[in-house]
Amino acid sequence: MSRIRSKDTSPEKRVRSFLHRAGFRFRLHVKNLPGSPDIVLPKHRTAIFVHGCYWHRHSGCKFAYTPKTRVDFWQDKFEQNVVRDKKKEALLLEAGWAVLTVWECETREDEKLTQVLHSLIDKQGE
Repeated sequence: MSRIRSKDTSPEKRVRSFLHRAGFRFRLHVKNLPGSPDIVLPKHRTAIFVHGCYWHRHSGCKFAYTPKTRVDFWQDKFEQNVVRDKKKEALLLEAGWAVLTVWECETREDEKLTQVLHSLIDKQGE
């Protein structure tokens, strides 16, 4: 558990690289926004969270499994994570920010990542 990073993860780096190649400029882990989003596009008032499927319970994903031991502990922990994520998103939306969640499994293939981030690319062209 101590080796699990919260910043500069591989999926986060893939999203940042993709955004940079697409011409976006961004800030990382802005602490004065609710939830300290992983990536912030100030020009577009967009906050991007790059969530791990396991920790943030990506529904329908094979990586969002529950361990066989201490099931009650893990279910409680995962539920708290999901509630916290929803609260952070609601606070950002209330403050006038657009919120995008990119799941770890979506960053594994460039084609899926392109589909997920396509709305941002369309906005840039406007």
